[in-house]
Amino acid sequence: MVQPSPQLVETDLAEPRWLVCHTRPRCEKKLAALLAAEELSHYLPLITSVRRYGASTKKFTKPLFAGYVFVQVSALRKARIYQQDLIARAIEIEDEARFLRQVEEVRAIVASGYELSVRPLLTRGRRVKIVGGPLRGLEGFVDDPANPQGVVLAVDVLQQGLLVKLPAENLQILP
Repeated sequence: MVQPSPQLVETDLAEPRWLVCHTRPRCEKKLAALLAAEELSHYLPLITSVRRYGASTKKFTKPLFAGYVFVQVSALRKARIYQQDLIARAIEIEDEARFLRQVEEVRAIVASGYELSVRPLLTRGRRVKIVGGPLRGLEGFVDDPANPQGVVLAVDVLQQGLLVKLPAENLQILP
């Protein structure tokens, strides 16, 4: 059995890789502060939210992707991101070039100032459950990716389905 040279292993461990950190609830900003203190490259996309409480209006920033912070860290320093128990798990990025391209797109969209919101990615054949409205509790699948609001509810005995147009916020993606 051939053993890798110690120099090769140390170099691989020192090479920073991007991770998606799934945080504990409401810990995104705390983790970002920790990463900044540790001088680790990271990105937490924040958007401005406005809430009205009676006659008063409050503006605050909140994470675009609730529960997620992107961080670049080497395997040698990875333990540091777990030091304050802010992370539930860290997800490794398989295709870093694609990930970085998408992060730059997110940065551009956030910087544009346009109003935006996060929606589940609804693709053809994706199983969903209706969680709002009069059809709550029914399950079906997305029929047309060009119109992801079209959900087919199957009537198996007839080998047919019913296409129902619903708002995306009324759909929950099923595993």
